[in-house]
Amino acid sequence: MKILTFTTLFPNQVKPNHAIFVETRLRHLVASGQVEARVVAPVPWFPFTGKRFGQYGDFARVPASEERFGLPVLHPRYPVIPKIGMNFSPALLANAARATVGRMLDEGFDFDLIDAHYFYPDGVAAVKLGKHFNKPVVITARGSDISLIPNFAKPRKMIQWAAANAAAVITVCDALKTELVQLGADPATITPLRNGVDLQRFRQGDRAGLRRELGLDGFTLLSVGHLVELKGHDLAIGALPLLPGVTLLIAGSGVELPRLQALARELKVEERVRFLGAVPQPELPRYYGAADALVLASSREGWANVLLESMACGTPVVASRVWGTPEVVAAPAAGVLMVERSRQGVADAVNALRADYPAHDDTRRYAEQFSWDSTTAGQLKLFNAIVGKPPCR
Repeated sequence: MKILTFTTLFPNQVKPNHAIFVETRLRHLVASGQVEARVVAPVPWFPFTGKRFGQYGDFARVPASEERFGLPVLHPRYPVIPKIGMNFSPALLANAARATVGRMLDEGFDFDLIDAHYFYPDGVAAVKLGKHFNKPVVITARGSDISLIPNFAKPRKMIQWAAANAAAVITVCDALKTELVQLGADPATITPLRNGVDLQRFRQGDRAGLRRELGLDGFTLLSVGHLVELKGHDLAIGALPLLPGVTLLIAGSGVELPRLQALARELKVEERVRFLGAVPQPELPRYYGAADALVLASSREGWANVLLESMACGTPVVASRVWGTPEVVAAPAAGVLMVERSRQGVADAVNALRADYPAHDDTRRYAEQFSWDSTTAGQLKLFNAIVGKPPCR
C-alpha cells in the first residue's frame, strides 16, 4: 500500500521537535513493511531567513525537500494572511500543494490514499486535494483542531464538510470522537487510535546517577512543552510557594519565557525554577528519569505524548483533567489528575502523589501497555478497508 501523509505538523531540519508524534506514528506504520509513504508537509511562505524574524525566518530556512528516517519529505510553500487569513487557509494550503502532489503522481508514486493530520486547515485541504486527484482521505483529529477551532463559525462548517467527505476519521482519544459526533460527524466513520510511546527510547535509567549529573536535590518536578499559555507552565511555577523545597525544571522554548521568568521572580521562587530551553527528544529521557514527577497543567490536550514518555521512564505524572488526559492517567501507577486547574490544584495533586507515591517499576509497567503496535495494527486495518473503495464522498 502506498500512502501520502499530508500535514503542516511534521518535523524538519530547522524544527526537529515540531509535531514529532506525527512522524513517530508514521515511522512505526512504515516499519510494518506493509506501507510505503511519502510526506508533503507545507510550510508558510516568507521571503527572509534571518533569525530576527522569529518563526517566520525559521519557515524560510526549511528546505524544499529532505529525507527523514528514510521518508522523502517535501515542503511546498503556502501563503499565510495574518489576522484575517483563518477562513482562507484550507484553500490556500490546497492550492499551494496541488502542483507538488501532481508531480509526485506524474513521477510514478500513485498513492492509494491521503493520510492527513489535524482537521483545520490540513484535513480540509486534504479533502480538497482528494477530490481533485480522486483519492480517498483519512483525517486524524489531534486536539485543538476539534476542541477549539470549531468555536469559529466558518472553520466549523469546513470541518463538518471535511468529516462528511473523508473516507474515515481517526481520533487520538475517545473524547475527541465524542466531540466530533456532537459536531455532526457520523460515528460509524470515526475510529479512536491513541498515540503510543517509544518504549526503547523512553525507559528507566540510573535515577540516582541522573540526579547527580543534573545537580538535583530534593523532590523535583518537570514540565515539558512549548512556552505558550495553554501549557500552564505558569501554574506549575505558581504552585511552588505552596510546595516548600520542591524544584521545578521547565523544558521548552517560546514566547512566554519572559513572563514565566518574571513570575518566578515575583513569587520569589526563581532559585527553584530551572529553564532548560528546548530539549531535543533524544535527551528528554535524562530529565524524565531524574525527575520525581512530570507536571502537565494544560488547558487543552488531545493525547499528550509527554505523559507516556515520562511514565515509560518510570516517572509518574500530575496532570489537568482535560480531553484525552483522563484516558492516559487511568491508574494510581500512572499518577494523579488535578481536581482543579489552578496553582492550588497543582500543589494539591503533587501532595497527593507524594502521599501515595507509586513504585517506579509499576509506572513503567503501566506505560508498557501503550506501545505503538496496536495503533499500527488499527491503521493497517482501517487503511486496507478503504483502499479500493470509492474515493472522497
